[in-house]
Amino acid sequence: MVTIQMKALFFAVLFALLSPIPALTQEKNVATAESEYTLLTGYGITHRYFGATRTQVQTWDAIARFGWFLSDEAGKDRWYQGRHELLLELPYHMAVDHGGRSMAGGYLLGSWKFTALKGAAPYIFAGGGPLYVDLGLPTMGSKLCFSYQGGTGLQYFLKNSMSLALEYRYHHISNAGTASPNEPLNSSKVLFGISFFR
Repeated sequence: MVTIQMKALFFAVLFALLSPIPALTQEKNVATAESEYTLLTGYGITHRYFGATRTQVQTWDAIARFGWFLSDEAGKDRWYQGRHELLLELPYHMAVDHGGRSMAGGYLLGSWKFTALKGAAPYIFAGGGPLYVDLGLPTMGSKLCFSYQGGTGLQYFLKNSMSLALEYRYHHISNAGTASPNEPLNSSKVLFGISFFR
């Protein structure tokens, strides 16, 4: 069954991403870390009648994220002081109101993490990627879809190398005109999780 295979693949990749976490021995922080691992979970719901969206889809979301910092701190002592980060996400979205059908894929996002605050780091991000959609909706026309998204979040540090995360994202899915019909799913997602820096 495709749904079981997608779940197994997601958890196998999640395990592979997280396996280095016990080796985090150096105390890094958001200003000095080279990378971060984040696990996010939360809830999403489509906005019916926003754009061409007509179908309600509610999701439970689980996302494994790996981030590479691309720069040292820029804008020292300015309100925008922060760092560029490239994020790779492996998402799994289960449609709780469509019989547990699911979506899985990969996202590549650009992020700016603000580092001037003590004990917290706000961030913004945007990007997208391919998504395999198995919702059984006749209005979508194709199972191979694409997503773009953008949002904002806040990381609250429990210690230098570990933080809790809370974020909001606008999330769009469609088949990019590769098939007909092409009803998009425009959603809001609220996610929370934990991050480790190294």
